[in-house]
Amino acid sequence: MPLETPDVLVVGLGPAGSRAAATAAAAGLSVVALERRESAGTPVQCAEFVPALIEHDVPFVRSVTAQKIARMLTFSGDEAPEVTDHFHGLMIDRSAFDRALAQQAARNGAECRYGETVWSIRADGIVQTSAGASLKPRVLIGADGPRSRVGHAISQINRDLVDTRQVSVPLILPHDATDIFLSPDYRGGYGWLFPKGAVANVGLGVAFESRSLLKPMLTALCRRLADQRRIGTRAFALTGGAIPVGGRLRAAGYLGRTAVLLAGDAAGLTNPVTGAGIASAVQSGALAGRAAADFLGDCARAVDSYEEELGDIFDAALNRALRRRREVLAHYQDGGRPSARILSDGWIASPQYWAA
Repeated sequence: MPLETPDVLVVGLGPAGSRAAATAAAAGLSVVALERRESAGTPVQCAEFVPALIEHDVPFVRSVTAQKIARMLTFSGDEAPEVTDHFHGLMIDRSAFDRALAQQAARNGAECRYGETVWSIRADGIVQTSAGASLKPRVLIGADGPRSRVGHAISQINRDLVDTRQVSVPLILPHDATDIFLSPDYRGGYGWLFPKGAVANVGLGVAFESRSLLKPMLTALCRRLADQRRIGTRAFALTGGAIPVGGRLRAAGYLGRTAVLLAGDAAGLTNPVTGAGIASAVQSGALAGRAAADFLGDCARAVDSYEEELGDIFDAALNRALRRRREVLAHYQDGGRPSARILSDGWIASPQYWAA
């Protein structure tokens, strides 16, 4: 195949990649976007909660919302839950959300290729794919998740990960809160029940070295909730995956003359306490697409400016959450149980959407 030379190559069509592709294409750039899955948004690998204010960035979010969230309840052992009021969010259909974002990228003119993976990224910026294509973009945007191939190419690797497992179950009674479960057994993470209309997502996240315990611990959590007559016993839609929790990586660099930008999970923008990352993926993807347009419009500082802007927007909140995470781990190491406030503070520290 002949060498392709698009202005921008986006790897990944999750929220970050789709926003990057849509923004760059809307600026008149030629954009190719690669997605290793056969369609955007499947399988779903998240708990599907987003802050309500994401609507400012994604106006259509209400059309893919299953229910609103008003509160957060944090359970620590057998104690009464700590209630965080005015915790406004939305439980979305993540598959429909991702599909809509990818469709917007295509409408804006991006060429979206599905079922095509990156096989190699050379030091000169040439990308080779599973379809036999060779592409040399002027800007390469990595939105390919926590184990980003693009990030590896510029030596930016998420090394601190948690692993997650989640099932969907029938929800016996309506519920308007996200439930968080703290336990010394859930080392480096927590359990959750997130209501979604008639069903709920119940899951667990733990430090990567404890991932072998995920299945029995999730089974025990579901059994406990079923015994309390909160959920049904028929589990379906098993999912899971890795989440980076080590804080932001350097998100800009070069391969030869090709500028490289990282967005979303690839840039380590997930909250180190909660693992929340959809809102930061949406925002960073749009910023990456805009930076690509600026760079190709002869703004020599566009790549450095992108790195600086991510720092300005996300670093204070992510660093605060990272400190909270270390406090949680210290409590576990000392054999104690962290207070619910530590986790609540981690949620409040989420970039842009919650007050500091």
